[in-house]
Amino acid sequence: MQHIPGLYIADSTGRGRGVFTAQELNKGDLIEICPVIMIPAQQLALIDQTVLYDYYFLWPGDEGLSCIALGYGSIYNHAENPNAAITFDLTSDTIMVLATNDITAGQEIFVNYQGEVENPPELWFDVK
Repeated sequence: MQHIPGLYIADSTGRGRGVFTAQELNKGDLIEICPVIMIPAQQLALIDQTVLYDYYFLWPGDEGLSCIALGYGSIYNHAENPNAAITFDLTSDTIMVLATNDITAGQEIFVNYQGEVENPPELWFDVK
C-alpha cells in the first residue's frame, strides 16, 4: 500500500468513520494506491450476508468479480460531488485514489460510489 503520509481515519458526522487528510492536496494528486483482495463471483452472495457488504467494489471488465480494497481504500465515504475519484488498475490489480479538487488539511476525502457512468446503479443506503 502506498499513500500520502497525512491520511488518517476519524469520525465522519452521520457516516461512521471516514478518511481525512492532515495535509493540503492539489487537484490531480495521487492520494493512495490500494492493493486488493479479489472475491470470486461465486463467493459474492456470501459477502452480501456479512458486514463486508458495505465495503467491497465490483471489479470492472470481469463480470461478477469483486474485491476488498486494503489500506484506507474501503473506508472512503460517498458524496454526490466528491473531491476524489477511484481508478481501477486492471494490470496491477490495485485501486488508485486521486484528488479531483484541491483538498484542505483536516478535510474528509469523498469518492462517488456510483462512478462516472451514464445510468449509475442505485445506492444501498440513504445519502447524508
